[in-house]
This record gives sequence, C-alpha cells and structure tokens, in this order.
Amino acid sequence: MRVIGLTGGIASGKSTVSGMLRELGARVIDADAIAREVVEPGRPARDEIVAWLGRDILLADGSLDRRKLGELVFGDSKARAVLEGITHPRITAAAKEALAAAEREGCAAAVLDVPLLYEAGWDAYVDEVWVVYVDAATQLRRLMERDSLTEGQAAARVAAQMSLEEKARRADIVIDNSGAPESTAAQVAAAWRRPA
Repeated sequence: MRVIGLTGGIASGKSTVSGMLRELGARVIDADAIAREVVEPGRPARDEIVAWLGRDILLADGSLDRRKLGELVFGDSKARAVLEGITHPRITAAAKEALAAAEREGCAAAVLDVPLLYEAGWDAYVDEVWVVYVDAATQLRRLMERDSLTEGQAAARVAAQMSLEEKARRADIVIDNSGAPESTAAQVAAAWRRPA
C-alpha cells in the first residue's frame, strides 16, 4: 500500500488537496479529525485537559472550547507541549490503527493528512511526503479570513508551526496552492499518477 504523508501550514489548503486525493481513490486518514475525537466528552484526553486547565476550558455541552484552548497554547510553547503530550500519543495510536485497517482492506493508497507531520515525526510512517504550499502573505490573509482572527493572532498560529518553506524543502512533492483551483488539481493529479 502506498502511504502518502500530506502536510502544509495552517490555511495552506491542505484540506482541499486531501479532498482531491479522496476523489482519486485514496483512503484519507485525517489527523485533525482524530484529534477532535480523542478530546470528546468521556474520553481520557479531554479529562486530562480539564484536570490541567480547569472546567473553564469547557463549553456548556461539556466539550472543549477549542478557541479558548487555541488562545492558550498557540502563544505558549510550554503549554503547547503539555497539550501535545496529552493528545499526540492517542492520535498516533488511532492513526496507526486506521493505516493498518486500510491495508487489511486492500486499499492501494492511504493518505496521512497531518498538519504537524514533520514536527511529530510522522514522516517516518510514510513512503512519500506531499506539502501543500502557499506564500506567507496568502497564508496569513486566508487564516485571518477563515478564522476571523487579527493579524497578530494569525501570525502567532503560523509561527507555532514549522515554516512552509522548510516543509517544502524536505518534501518529495510540493503542491503550490497559491493559484487557481484548477492549477492545484492538475498538480495533484500529476503527482498521484507518478510512480510510487
């Protein structure tokens, strides 16, 4: 089974590319979706986060206030490390199980869609890494528009991740998502057809 690691920066368009790969027949394993699942009410990771930060981090329905949590950790590397220590082992275990299931089911290709692929060392689990790239100004603008953030808030979130330039240098495939959607789709299709 061909295993593609798909990464990029926040607001680079990774989800768009992931959707294109799904349409081409890949099994997509979305680390962000897994990350949301592991902190749902009743799950141990959510309980550990509440024990660490208190019940003020919860919404009325008992779920995590993800916006408040983001404000706490994106500007504080120590807090981010604590959060990652709680969630990353559980996310990794779930992703490995999803990969194993895809292989058991005979999937020809699986995509590990992981924002922090390099940072978390997940490049070790894949055959090739694809990076979705946009220039810094486009990334900042898209993030501000998408999440209704100030420039400072958006810049802090971008700064919390490895730069897109560094990710692109390390990648096997770079998908430039700065232009029209048709251009991105053509790049994805060409990379998909490329021999593994």
